[in-house]
Amino acid sequence: MGLNDWFNTLHMDYDGQARAEKLSRIIILLFGFVGFIWGYIIQQFSETVRILGAGFILAAILTIPPWPIYRRKPLSWQKVRPQRSGDSDGEGKTKKKKQ
Repeated sequence: MGLNDWFNTLHMDYDGQARAEKLSRIIILLFGFVGFIWGYIIQQFSETVRILGAGFILAAILTIPPWPIYRRKPLSWQKVRPQRSGDSDGEGKTKKKKQ
């Protein structure tokens, strides 16, 4: 897979979106928990914020770009059905009026 192919497929499938969301939540929660504990131990709230920010940046790097791991199950779209010649949009159909 070349670099040109990677840039031409800038999408995620639905399963990949769910996987990316779950991964980002796990990373942010883990870094938040560790940051809270570390900040409590050294009594510095700024360290908690820094660790949480690092977790956010890591989660963004791992989940925002459409990595190939998020494109494993693409949707197979149905073929377009040709319109039959006898069919038309709404001809011959009558609507009932509400009373």
